[in-house]
Amino acid sequence: MCEQCVRTSAGHASFARRQVLKFAVAGAAGLAFSPAALAAKAKAPPKPENVVSPNVALERLMHGNARYVAGVSKRHDFKHEREALSSGQNPFAAVLSCADSRIAPEYCFDTARGDLFVCRVAGNFASDDIIASFEYAVQVLKTPLILVLGHDACGAVDATIKSIKDGTTLPGHLPALVEAITPAVKAVQDKSGDMLANAIAENVRLNVEKLKNAAPILNSFANEKKIRIVGGIYRLKSGRAEVLT
Repeated sequence: MCEQCVRTSAGHASFARRQVLKFAVAGAAGLAFSPAALAAKAKAPPKPENVVSPNVALERLMHGNARYVAGVSKRHDFKHEREALSSGQNPFAAVLSCADSRIAPEYCFDTARGDLFVCRVAGNFASDDIIASFEYAVQVLKTPLILVLGHDACGAVDATIKSIKDGTTLPGHLPALVEAITPAVKAVQDKSGDMLANAIAENVRLNVEKLKNAAPILNSFANEKKIRIVGGIYRLKSGRAEVLT
């Protein structure tokens, strides 16, 4: 083969390699940005407006409560949000509330379905089951805020105070509530002022600290500032939720 033929053949081979490489790169790019590939990426949450920081989540709760107190709660369109929520949830706040029928977190914070992850138990204390539920909310649902919400005239706290004072044992499974709330009552026994009000507030504070220190999930998220855990008191007469400092 002559020298010219050799150079021509080499040129054709080089051109062919460049074309193959070009098509390979184009194919890879097309695969990466194809609709199927994009759909395979992180799925959009059912309520994008709930993807907020812990501070914004708390502000949103307080603004909702202000509307509730003023009697100007929003009209929530439950019908049209059902489809989006049928595929998942991403609540912007979790609430540990008392089971008292006068306390309804979804109402008092003027929220819609899919906005709040609510756990309720008489005396609003953090049992192992409650902690596990909040671990799910934080780890899986990416909820940025947990609020422990006590309230005026809490019957569970009042019953605990009377049980301790009288040295009596309540019937059925009620002693389990007394056992959980007793630390708060004993912590305020020597304080001045209304013992019930003091114990209600102390019970909230103790359970906030319990959640903050709950290893390995909640304490990790709290220490890394990924979530906030705060306490509050719901005022029965006004409907106002006051954040404890």
